[in-house]
Amino acid sequence: MRKIIVQEFITLDGVIQAPGGPEEDLSGGFNYGGWVAPYFAHTDPVFDKIMQQWMRSTDILLGKNTFKIWEHYWPKHAEMWTGINEITKYVLSNSIDHSNWQNTVFLKNVDEVKKLKASEGGDIKVHGSAHMAQTLFQHDLVDELCLMTFPIILGAGKRLFAEGSAPAAFELTDSLSTSNGVLYTYYKWAGKVTTARAD
Repeated sequence: MRKIIVQEFITLDGVIQAPGGPEEDLSGGFNYGGWVAPYFAHTDPVFDKIMQQWMRSTDILLGKNTFKIWEHYWPKHAEMWTGINEITKYVLSNSIDHSNWQNTVFLKNVDEVKKLKASEGGDIKVHGSAHMAQTLFQHDLVDELCLMTFPIILGAGKRLFAEGSAPAAFELTDSLSTSNGVLYTYYKWAGKVTTARAD
């Protein structure tokens, strides 16, 4: 059984859209692309430690739109992310099924994601891919959640959590904070949500 880890840059109001820049917004009309840039410009040894963990080489699961952005960018900047070309990139899409980027595998539906999760192998990380991440939460397929929360509110944009997610509890297993207010948190799935109800 492989673990699926949803790993995201996220704002205080849950937005994960186009953190690196406007070119990450394929839909157009999102005016806040690049919102992580001021924080990455800040030198901080804690932030460096976080990024080492963040970019640890694992197989990756992406949605179609995020994959289109990565397919164009990362093969040309592989020196910035060791192993990005060599790891397997799984892409959930029912409209594209071919790429010249090496080690890319296409999955057509959630059932194929379930088969992948049930197979032998290492961890699989999800980056970006807001719609697909929401689908994984809806089908209770997320084992761990790794968030880098930036102390800003955008008020618009694609969000990580949406109506329809399967209720689940997560246990905080690690956390770090940088001097400029970026919070790194790591959670593991801890079972179903329990509530106190008055009968």
